Amino acid sequence: MFYHSAEIRNVLNELKTSEEGLSDSEAKKRLAEYGPNEIKEKKKISPVKIFINQFKSFMVAILIAAVAISAFIGETLDAVVIALILVINAILGFIQEYKAERAIEALKKLASLKAKVIRDKDERMVDASELVPGDIIILEVGSKVPADSRIISLVNLQAQEAALTGESLPVKKELKMLPEKIAVADRKNMVFSGTIVTAGRGKAVVVGTGMNSEIGRIAELIQTAEEKMPPLQLKLQQLGKWLGIATIVICIAVFALGVLNGKNPAQMFIAAVSLAVAAIPEGLPAVVTISLALGVQRMIRRNSLIRRLPSVETLGSTTVICTDKTGTLTCNEMTVKKVFADNMIIDVSGEGYSKEGFFYHNKQEVDPKSFSLLFKIGALCNDSKLSENGPIGDPTELSLIVSAHKAGLIKDDLEEKYPRIGEIGFSSERKRMSTYHKDGEKKVVYCKGAPDVILELCDRIYVEGEAKRLTRLQKNEILRINESFASQALRVLGFAYTESDKLSEDDLVFVGLQAMIDPPREEVKGAIEKCVMAGIKVIMITGDHKTTAEAIARQIGIKGNSLTGQEIDEINDLSGYVDNTAIYARVNPEHKSKIIDALRAKGHIIAMTGDGVNDAPALKKADIGIAMGITGTDVAKEASDMILIDDNFTSIVNAVEEGRGIYNNIRKFVEYLLSSNFGEILTIFAAILLSVFFHNALPLLAIQILWINLVTDGLPALALGIDPSDPEIMQRPPRKPNENLLSANIIKRMVLVSITMMIGTLAIFKVYLPDLRYAQTMAFSTLVMFQMFNVLNCRSETHSLFRVGIFSNILSNIYLLIAIVISVLLQLLVIYSPLSVFFKTVPLTIRDWLYVFVVSSSVIFVIETMKLSAHLKKRKNEHD
Repeated sequence: MFYHSAEIRNVLNELKTSEEGLSDSEAKKRLAEYGPNEIKEKKKISPVKIFINQFKSFMVAILIAAVAISAFIGETLDAVVIALILVINAILGFIQEYKAERAIEALKKLASLKAKVIRDKDERMVDASELVPGDIIILEVGSKVPADSRIISLVNLQAQEAALTGESLPVKKELKMLPEKIAVADRKNMVFSGTIVTAGRGKAVVVGTGMNSEIGRIAELIQTAEEKMPPLQLKLQQLGKWLGIATIVICIAVFALGVLNGKNPAQMFIAAVSLAVAAIPEGLPAVVTISLALGVQRMIRRNSLIRRLPSVETLGSTTVICTDKTGTLTCNEMTVKKVFADNMIIDVSGEGYSKEGFFYHNKQEVDPKSFSLLFKIGALCNDSKLSENGPIGDPTELSLIVSAHKAGLIKDDLEEKYPRIGEIGFSSERKRMSTYHKDGEKKVVYCKGAPDVILELCDRIYVEGEAKRLTRLQKNEILRINESFASQALRVLGFAYTESDKLSEDDLVFVGLQAMIDPPREEVKGAIEKCVMAGIKVIMITGDHKTTAEAIARQIGIKGNSLTGQEIDEINDLSGYVDNTAIYARVNPEHKSKIIDALRAKGHIIAMTGDGVNDAPALKKADIGIAMGITGTDVAKEASDMILIDDNFTSIVNAVEEGRGIYNNIRKFVEYLLSSNFGEILTIFAAILLSVFFHNALPLLAIQILWINLVTDGLPALALGIDPSDPEIMQRPPRKPNENLLSANIIKRMVLVSITMMIGTLAIFKVYLPDLRYAQTMAFSTLVMFQMFNVLNCRSETHSLFRVGIFSNILSNIYLLIAIVISVLLQLLVIYSPLSVFFKTVPLTIRDWLYVFVVSSSVIFVIETMKLSAHLKKRKNEHD
């Protein structure tokens, strides 16, 4: 059926639905029949392919060649063991990559689109994937159309369809039937999946979902673009490349020196290749992906949804958070507390969305009938709704519905008696909204908005039941009252009306003010204090009155000067003001871009919040665009890097803390892997250079090198990737975005660790010679235990391991404890089980293990001495 060429009633009949929507049971049946409303993605990489990919690296290819050479020269045992280690390594790599893919898929699902739908005669929010043909959806400004739909009612509805048709201008929608053969771009009685509602409102019946939508048909013809690798992974890939080159050069030198010293060329080749494979941290990108994905899942538990993994890296560098006030710093549950009407200031009792409350003038209860027109306008010039399933819509509008209810006026009854026939929607530029209603034989325009804006449009005032001339003196007094309300942190709206045969905002009659409060969230003050300690500046940006903004800022601890949008427009170079300004009031979304430019000129990394359609440019421009999960439009969410699930400022601070922690953890396991692996290289290299002291023997066999790589690089590194954040992480300044992954201090520590490993391993090897098997087993075990102690060193760049106690340190990350225990048990397995034959090891005594423990633990004392020295030097500099 061509839905655009059929009458609305025929469309509804064809889809077996009505304007009251489907029932839940019918929707479930249809979901089973039609499937989810989703675009099928290109075929995902199969688990088999992920496993095969583990064998595609250059170093693994060389190792496979080593297996073949070993088998060819008769070293069958070596060939089998190396092959087994290769397979185990591939399995571990597969598990890491598969978990990363699954984690990222889970994140994509969490970011799914929501749709407002009528089910069982009631409006509710559902996942867009649950929509089915026949559903009735509600279309509002800023919402993304979730499915192809035929419009059944509208008011000034327009949609931006560039994503589908390429048409840059919004399309004005209509209801009339259209010819069958007409281009998609000209089907003005339809809305299409993926397009954006830019003006007005309406209802539509879903006619096409998933791959049966227009965008779905296009999706069948194209493949989704590949995602770019996060900058951090690119850095690590480049680091790995250079390390690989350096390692190959060293390993060629090891091979050449070994052959020159009379060692078997085939064995030296296998040893050199094994050393190269062990030294290069090939799993680094996979470990980073897992760490990022797991960290992002932790953020979700703290109410922050990261849409793009690279944003995690940027979070750690954030120096400024620009935040909206309403709902983010405040509770977003407005309550009308004061009213000005009929030349009286009236107090209103009650809290939140409770409909219980009374009106008082000079502490005496008053009957609201004499000023009920004020509440009538508030309820009718209003797009929100208090339903049985909870509030739907803007909190400010919801508070007006509640105040009307306290005055005995019920929104549904008013809408039935005074039906809306037109409207001019609210915009941040106009700062007002007007609706057009039938009132019996008459027609009337109701208007609400910023008091100063509304007053400028009024020449009369409604007092004692009639419209009288509004004088300049009265206007000034009303503005004074407005200022008084605002100074008490109240948000104030003005209300007016006019009788007119057309939708016009001329010749308005001023009716009064309603002042509501949205109290600060209790936890916000502590979050702002945490930002101050972390060197992050918090800036409040709001459309509210300057006095209201300043009052809220005082309560929550935001300190600094304030500027209004008008003042911003008059400033040529805002960058000269941003350092001392922390409050921006009466601003339009366009001003946010100016603020970002000024802050960036000062070298700041900016996180910016937003929820409206017009916030999208600023969200894209900011280093971290943060959309509101509850009140945010789909446009804002699509433009963002991060979504606040609970619209709470504290969740932004928690996300910054997690971002810093994730980056630190990545540094930890990079340090651990590189320092440990280079310890192995130095040990073999030094043994060959000094072979005369070691009876021309190597301290480690090829399979032992590979085994160390297997048991020490995987689990401990992953466990470091999920290490709890340092409690003092938010007491340090933000990280510079161009800062090297490995600081000079970390590189010094890595060199010191590698040298300590080399000296300790070679010393214990020398002591146990000339019994080669015994000596190699001791060196083998010592190097493994060196790395187990080294992983504890890497947990903090500055803090002493003894500060909280070794056992407390280990127990604070139970996964690290498990990783260490598993690695040690695996080492015992190749010494005390039949596997010892393959690894050419001999059983060790308790005394031997005591020596191993003492020597390998020396790496802790060496690094502790270095940390102590740095700490004393820092204290001396602070004292000086």
